[in-house]
Amino acid sequence: MRLDTAKAYAAERGWTVEEARDLVWIDVPAGELPGFFEAMQEAGFNYLANVIGIDYSTYPEVRPERFAVLYELVSIKGWKDGDGSRFFARVWVSERDPVLPSAVPFYESANFFEREIFDLLGIKFEGHPDLRKILTPEDLEGHPLRKDYPLGETPTLFRDGRYIDPAQFRASLTGQDVGLTGRIGGARRGYAEFYEDVKRAAAADGEDA
Repeated sequence: MRLDTAKAYAAERGWTVEEARDLVWIDVPAGELPGFFEAMQEAGFNYLANVIGIDYSTYPEVRPERFAVLYELVSIKGWKDGDGSRFFARVWVSERDPVLPSAVPFYESANFFEREIFDLLGIKFEGHPDLRKILTPEDLEGHPLRKDYPLGETPTLFRDGRYIDPAQFRASLTGQDVGLTGRIGGARRGYAEFYEDVKRAAAADGEDA
């Protein structure tokens, strides 16, 4: 399979390969990206399906760098002799110098993905043909998907009385609180309470929650 070729390529170079839940991640050094992309094209990975930027600054487990960029490479079955293989190439990015070679010269689908990551996380892609912001105003300072970017404090109100309180929402994401929503005139209900409702309803129908 094409995937075996990719894993063997990584093993020959001593790169980390992780496998879990039927997914594969290959850690690629930033400086090796151009040669890696060229080799993967020759190996039959004919499509770059996604490019994802991640900020691990608040992640509970230690990571090699604050940022990572993931490239989802696919060998599309039935096109250019593809066999359906796919994996994620993961590149750790230094916070001090967040720069990577662009994938656009090898996979044109990387164009807008890289612009989005540049805009929202501040990672630059050298060699990109038109690296401009794509989602936020030109005069916006900072990068909204960085974990230290300040969030607004305007509650979101729904017509039935529910609301989302920004502070409580952030607390739930960091594991400090289980609730995401509030209710005017009543206590907030967290996911644990809703899950009990789901279990009772499933039991009444003779199903497992």
